[in-house]
Amino acid sequence: MTLCPCDSGKPYQHCCEIYHLGTPAPNAEALMRSRYSAYALATQHANLRDYLLQTWHPDTRPAQLNLEGEDAIKWLGLQVKSHQTIDVDNAIVSFVARYKYANNLGGKAERLQETSRFKRIENCWFYLDGDYQ
Repeated sequence: MTLCPCDSGKPYQHCCEIYHLGTPAPNAEALMRSRYSAYALATQHANLRDYLLQTWHPDTRPAQLNLEGEDAIKWLGLQVKSHQTIDVDNAIVSFVARYKYANNLGGKAERLQETSRFKRIENCWFYLDGDYQ
């Protein structure tokens, strides 16, 4: 049994994998956790790069993601601080993610603290953007 990278404590196949395989996330927090897991597993599963782009809001989606090379990141853990539903189609998730640059795994872990905005379109949640703290 492999635990899900999103730190839910659940097995991956009963957590984020169902979203990676095509089931829409039921809320913004589930989408955020599944996106974190996709980043954490992207080097092992190339289709997860597509998932990251597909779940990014079309207004802010980059043309491509560079997840390899000297800027590659090894994700170490996730802590969701809060999840707030603004209205039926808008939500905010605040989180802290720990990581190390892959070319410096012996070095100190870094922290990414972000408040992310999510928007629902036709019953599917999308990552819109975020503010770093």
